[in-house]
Amino acid sequence: MYPDHTHHPPVQRAIQVHQPTPLPPAVTAPAPVVAVQPGSVPAVASIVLPDGRVVTGYAINPAQPEPVTAKPAVSRTAVNVALGGVGFLAVCGGLILLTSFIAALTAFITQLITLAAVIFGGWIAVQVFSANRHQGGTTVNIRKAVIKRNHFHG
Repeated sequence: MYPDHTHHPPVQRAIQVHQPTPLPPAVTAPAPVVAVQPGSVPAVASIVLPDGRVVTGYAINPAQPEPVTAKPAVSRTAVNVALGGVGFLAVCGGLILLTSFIAALTAFITQLITLAAVIFGGWIAVQVFSANRHQGGTTVNIRKAVIKRNHFHG
């Protein structure tokens, strides 16, 4: 069912070794050091750490952002008037939609009443016209009953 395992000798492969090529160091001239005289000598601060070591250095003042010009405040009255105007427009839009809805509902109810009147009127017309055709049969039955009554009592 399974093929027999055959042992093959290991395959010899050629191995290539790549050595990195060193780059020559870039020769740069050191930048000239320009001595800048500060306007005032900063104060030297010393801090004693909890383990007893003393760290000495210059205090660096954080950069101060430029002052932002103050924006004029919006008055509370202007905000209330604007919100009131938005609310008034929303109510007016809602009333327009409400009146359109009421007009459509009125038209729908009117059409339903008209349809009911047409159907009911048609039913009455069918009853009236069909009664005229069958009237003779009803009369015949009444005459037979009258004859029978006269026959028994006569």
